[in-house]
Amino acid sequence: MTDVNDSGQAPESTAPAAQPAPTAPAAAPRGATEVSEEVVEKIAGTAARSVPGVADLGGDVARFFNSVLDKVGLDEVGDAGRGVSAEVKGTSATIKVVLVIEAGHVVHEVTEAVRAKVIEAVEAYGLQVAEVNVKVDDIELNAPPAAGA
Repeated sequence: MTDVNDSGQAPESTAPAAQPAPTAPAAAPRGATEVSEEVVEKIAGTAARSVPGVADLGGDVARFFNSVLDKVGLDEVGDAGRGVSAEVKGTSATIKVVLVIEAGHVVHEVTEAVRAKVIEAVEAYGLQVAEVNVKVDDIELNAPPAAGA
């Protein structure tokens, strides 16, 4: 039943007009996609290793354990993501890279190149990179001799 005021008209509503409900991010029609942190770490590690001036990835302890694995014939175990950690929330990733630079390279130039290469590589997979933090843990002073030397 509608109320009628003295003028014979329905009273004006004082309630605010209904606003459309905010829409949630579009989900895949038959499921969701999630990218694990390990995948992002592997992508970022591969990208970081490709930068000139990067001698190795990982802190002292990680590199020590990797050398032990190398000596017992497990030289590929743990290499892919070593020195890289990632936190993935939805489609956004925050990445930390710990690296060893080669002697003779400018730290700032190497770290900026690593940051750019990691962002480019991870975003090529459809993720957004919130930030890439780079820590220089060591410097490689004894470069291996050149082939044929």
